[in-house]
Amino acid sequence: MTPLGAPQSDLDEVVAIVRAAGTSFYRGMAILPPDRRYAMYAVYAFCRIVDDIADDAAPFATKAPRLDAWRARIARLYAGDADDAVTRVLLGAIRAYALREADFLAVIDGMAMDAREVIVAPDLATLDLYCDRVAAAVGRLSVRAFGDASPQADIVAHHLGRALQLTNILRDVHEDAGLGRLYLPREYLEAEHIPLDPAAALASARLSTVCARLATMAHTHFHQAHAAMAACDRQAMRPARLMGATYAAVLARLERRGWDRLDVPAKVPKWRKLLIAARFLLPFPSVARGGGRAAQSIGGSYRTPRHPGPPHQGEGGSRP
Repeated sequence: MTPLGAPQSDLDEVVAIVRAAGTSFYRGMAILPPDRRYAMYAVYAFCRIVDDIADDAAPFATKAPRLDAWRARIARLYAGDADDAVTRVLLGAIRAYALREADFLAVIDGMAMDAREVIVAPDLATLDLYCDRVAAAVGRLSVRAFGDASPQADIVAHHLGRALQLTNILRDVHEDAGLGRLYLPREYLEAEHIPLDPAAALASARLSTVCARLATMAHTHFHQAHAAMAACDRQAMRPARLMGATYAAVLARLERRGWDRLDVPAKVPKWRKLLIAARFLLPFPSVARGGGRAAQSIGGSYRTPRHPGPPHQGEGGSRP
């Protein structure tokens, strides 16, 4: 029997979307059993598709109906109606793992925030809402596909989604400014008397203080997710630990480079990525099962503004 009971041709089409994105997400999800793996591939494919709509250079007036069409398709999914390969595999995942409609809709709402207008210096409340929609909502879908639907798993998604998205934002400050975007919070910029214009902000000597402050916020979310993960199913959280460790390495690399050199890429060395992968891809020893050791991420930060692709492991722009 095929994973999720889906036709093999549908599974192949979903995998093609994931692999075409060119991220390490496809390999990272290999640690999951087939049903859960294809559930995650379908979630990723959905995110990729709506993300591409948001990234389209067309006016919002033409993008809004396409996003609305996906809202309608999600509603039909929960009535048992699927109309293509992605939605058919998603329907199997929804039935198998009780993925919530509200989380799919939140992802679409997050894409609409980017599609509607260029985001420049959002206030903290708006930034938090953005992170919840484009990252934590994907995390809430992911933890269920991973195998943990507990309230603690939702807390992990809440904090890890934010930690990963803030890391993405910090990684892409220079790139986003070149696109007229600035995801750094308005309150932090104003506290340092930094102009709210992306290019002018990039030229400010005080921008490093803002970046360091946002990095502290990311660390706080990492720590809070770590505490919540101690109460989660350890086996189910393996993909979260893998992605979290990867993003933690990205944040550490950014801090090592320094916030006054935003134009200099801070890539995690390949050997370091391989060590992280080996650590989490290897099976747990039988004596280590039970309990729940902390992790540092959730499979959810799909978006990495300028839309690269969930979150993947530290590749792409600042969205998930």
